[in-house]
Amino acid sequence: MKGQGVQWLQGVVVVQARGGKPEDLVNRALAGGLSLSAIRWTSSGKLQFEVSVDDFFKLRPFLKQTGCRVHVVKRGGLPFWMAKAEKRIWFAGGIALFFIVIFLLSSLVWKIEVDGNTKISKEQILQAAKAEGLYTLQWSFRLQDADVLSKKLVTALPGTTWIGVEKIGTKVRIQVVEMSLPEQASLNNPRHLVASSDAVVTQIVAEAGKPLVRKNARVKKGQTLISGIIGNENYSKTVVAKGVVRGLVWYEFEVEAPLTQQVKVYTGEKKTKWYAVIGSRALQLSGFGDNPFRQSETVTSEERVSWRDWTLPFGRMKETVLESETRERTLTEEEASEVGLMQAKADVMEKAGTDAVILDEIVLHEKADNGKVYMKVLFEVEQSIVEEMPLVHMQGD
Repeated sequence: MKGQGVQWLQGVVVVQARGGKPEDLVNRALAGGLSLSAIRWTSSGKLQFEVSVDDFFKLRPFLKQTGCRVHVVKRGGLPFWMAKAEKRIWFAGGIALFFIVIFLLSSLVWKIEVDGNTKISKEQILQAAKAEGLYTLQWSFRLQDADVLSKKLVTALPGTTWIGVEKIGTKVRIQVVEMSLPEQASLNNPRHLVASSDAVVTQIVAEAGKPLVRKNARVKKGQTLISGIIGNENYSKTVVAKGVVRGLVWYEFEVEAPLTQQVKVYTGEKKTKWYAVIGSRALQLSGFGDNPFRQSETVTSEERVSWRDWTLPFGRMKETVLESETRERTLTEEEASEVGLMQAKADVMEKAGTDAVILDEIVLHEKADNGKVYMKVLFEVEQSIVEEMPLVHMQGD
């Protein structure tokens, strides 16, 4: 009997003999040189055996002699496996093509990020990188070694001390460290620090120069707070006055706040569009047609396929178009007053500076007329009250 491996290569069938004389069929086939194996009686009373594909076709004369018929109940071996694979060749080819495309796409550079640059523009860095063979849609295996590429970019970009190149999946990150040159001190002429507005001084700290006012003093706009002339009558010199002076300043605003406002609301109606994303391109898959809404807002979310630390250059994007409409909202007088005060406070902070603090607000007058609330408001603000005034001092002999 031939070995199992040889039988699998030739192909094996399991058959059952019906009618006639099954015992004679087996004996005559064996005597005729056929190779039968696993001969047994089944529970249904039929004689079953295994035979190679070649010997199966040689059974015909023995079937006529014994009056038997055979029925194939199982097939196995290489010929039958190849027949099945041939039927699925397109499916197998599609799977192979899918993995080939995945490999090719993941071997491209899809994105280049530049970090750390402030003086050198991103365009300059990308242009230098392109000259060295680093650009989007470049094959990863064609890139130079990261250390070599870093050194060449430092040479090509004056003003940099170090450039790091790191490849993360399909993305390349260029980290730039620029030269830090010492700041040149500005050449200041001698000056006074004077009051920028009428105020009551709450704090005065003189770093250079002579303070001329004290805390709680009332000062007028233009009054000298810290003098740039120090010394006495016999000897004096001019300096660049420096220091911090804060004070209480009062602002009066006239506020108008309408009792009706136009606000945007969402109706709940929406339209969804799906896109297939490959690199920086998107192919619309659903949600075709014009925007059906007169007024709308679009919200976009994107999902990329990722595996471990790799983010592959394809995915899907969802675009949701939300219908909106403008409605009129009616405010009470109290609500309109609050809105007006908030706007007035924003104006105060814009005039007084970001370090200003609003200490108090007093509504001097308020009335509602013609669909608006009119107010006159006084704000008490603590802020910096200094401004520079250049001086020219001629020393006496």
